[in-house]
Amino acid sequence: MPEFGCSPDMLTYSAVIDAYGRAGDAEAALSLYDRARAEKWQLDPVICATVIKIHSTTGNFDGALNVFEEMKAAGVKPNLVVYNTMLDGMGRAMRPWVVKTIHREMIDQQVQPSRATYCCLLHAYTRARYGEDAMAVYRLMKDEAMDIDVMLYNMLLSMCADIGYVDEAEEIFRDMKASMDALSKPDSWSYSSMVTLYSSTANVLGAEGILNEMMEAGFKPNIFVLTSLIRCYGKVGRTDDVVRSFGMLEELGISPDDRFCGCLLSVAANTQADELGKVINCIERSNAQLGAVVKLLVDRSASSESFREATSDLLSSSRGVVKMPYCNSLMDLCVNLSQMEKACALLDAAQQLGIYASIQTRTQTQWSLHLRGLSVGAALTTLHVWMNDLYTALQSGGEGLPPLLGIHTGQGKNTYSDRGLAAMFEAHLKELDAPFHEAPDKAGWFLTTSVAAKHWLEAKKSSELVAV
Repeated sequence: MPEFGCSPDMLTYSAVIDAYGRAGDAEAALSLYDRARAEKWQLDPVICATVIKIHSTTGNFDGALNVFEEMKAAGVKPNLVVYNTMLDGMGRAMRPWVVKTIHREMIDQQVQPSRATYCCLLHAYTRARYGEDAMAVYRLMKDEAMDIDVMLYNMLLSMCADIGYVDEAEEIFRDMKASMDALSKPDSWSYSSMVTLYSSTANVLGAEGILNEMMEAGFKPNIFVLTSLIRCYGKVGRTDDVVRSFGMLEELGISPDDRFCGCLLSVAANTQADELGKVINCIERSNAQLGAVVKLLVDRSASSESFREATSDLLSSSRGVVKMPYCNSLMDLCVNLSQMEKACALLDAAQQLGIYASIQTRTQTQWSLHLRGLSVGAALTTLHVWMNDLYTALQSGGEGLPPLLGIHTGQGKNTYSDRGLAAMFEAHLKELDAPFHEAPDKAGWFLTTSVAAKHWLEAKKSSELVAV
């Protein structure tokens, strides 16, 4: 342009930046945007929307927010495209609180939301598990007769399954089946989410009913459905149905994955001793190495050292995401079978591999035990070892204990216990007559002083500290 005596103006920059953005050349688009700002050209919504999208796509969400605020400070009024681009970006960033703020601003500025706006809101709220907000958007879309495809429905169902929204999920599922649009009908993922939902609440009839509907609709159960179904049967102690569901997996030619094996292991941890062999057989057929470890665990003649070595080999060869769940369930099984020595050996092997790296912390004023995210058996095992460590510290004659001792269990329900770890631990500490008491100003914490702990520890032998 300069060769012909023409100087680029903001419309030129806008068109070229937008072209670079559409072509995927983020570096060129951002460079030109910086040049336009340096030359103090008036920004426009097209440029800002493009640059915001580039920042969001590359994961620079703070950069996207900065551009959004810059354009408003420069007097440029965001339009529908800019707002939708920001909502999409902040949803990707898992910042639902920012999404809510931007949406409120959009309404205050009297910018009429489009279907794309509501889709962005649903994406953001379902990913962040903002149940009430997601359902409000869903019902608004229904009231305005907007198209809702199966992908949006499935996002809602997945959220409901994760946060236990049973009534809401049933409403959504009914709407899907009643829809006249073929693109809104339930697919295999829809049925899978419903089975997961009923499994989480131990609703066997509900889970079986959805499974039957799924097969009548022409869908075969996938590994996610069978995993949820087995978990459901395990929760209510229907071991024969666990075995039958495992047989379905083999009949369908589905290979067990780590998540499925972990589910079987958690079922085994809560199975009565006289039926445990049935579940162990399923575990062995799914993962021979895991099955061998479980057999060593239940075999009272097997040494703790041989169990420790086998467990260490198993964990070393397992994927990172399943290591802690495996440990939690194995320690649950140890505790349920009164095999505390093997539970301690397992905990030691896990810590050597860095699986429970931050379970204990020590400062000059407080020693703490962090149990949040652990199963009941793993928490009891860790408490047992920690109490022995405290007893040893007292006997060593060194610096002794710090002024404060704390146990952090977290709040609410536990993944491994519907009762919640805090409630279970409070009862267990009372059984031990331990001087730990729930902190009124620190939710999920149990605290005691070194003086109270010393008197209690000295009154106990280390082998009697935890009565499982």
